[in-house]
Amino acid sequence: MKANVDKDTCIGCGLCPDVCPEVFQMDDDGKAKAIEDEVPSVEESSAQEAADQCPVNAISVE
Repeated sequence: MKANVDKDTCIGCGLCPDVCPEVFQMDDDGKAKAIEDEVPSVEESSAQEAADQCPVNAISVE
């Protein structure tokens, strides 16, 4: 499973690293980024929760 943040859509609210800090963090540009190439299997549900809670749907988890 991979996580991706669309930087053009991201508004930098910080919700995703709050929900799943093992996969997401805030970048120097004030927007979120995925810090793992592959989402660890134990973090798949929290990564999906972060994607589901993103207010602008900037996160895809596949």
